[in-house]
Amino acid sequence: MSNDKKQVLDRILQETRKGNLTIAVMARLSESHYGYSLQKDLSDAGLEISQDSLYPLLRRLEDQGVLESQWKVDESRPRRYYQLSELGREIYGDLVGQWMELTQIIRRITQ
Repeated sequence: MSNDKKQVLDRILQETRKGNLTIAVMARLSESHYGYSLQKDLSDAGLEISQDSLYPLLRRLEDQGVLESQWKVDESRPRRYYQLSELGREIYGDLVGQWMELTQIIRRITQ
């Protein structure tokens, strides 16, 4: 594969992956997680996400009201736990429905 082709493909895959990461993160936050536990959970499920991508996404979703967070200090060190808010659960349901519909459309177009 030529270097130019690889660069273009990598950029397109990165753009495609971004939206899917949001849905995957929201899917796992029906239960409370701190950043590293969420990153490990996603990795165990086959989806790698760097801390440099995860933490800004968590902050953005919290700023939008999709996530709630709280500090827990009862462990060896303080950790910020994230979970879907009520709004987040509603939006997640809508997103999954839209994503499934879009996936079916793309499947039909590409066959």
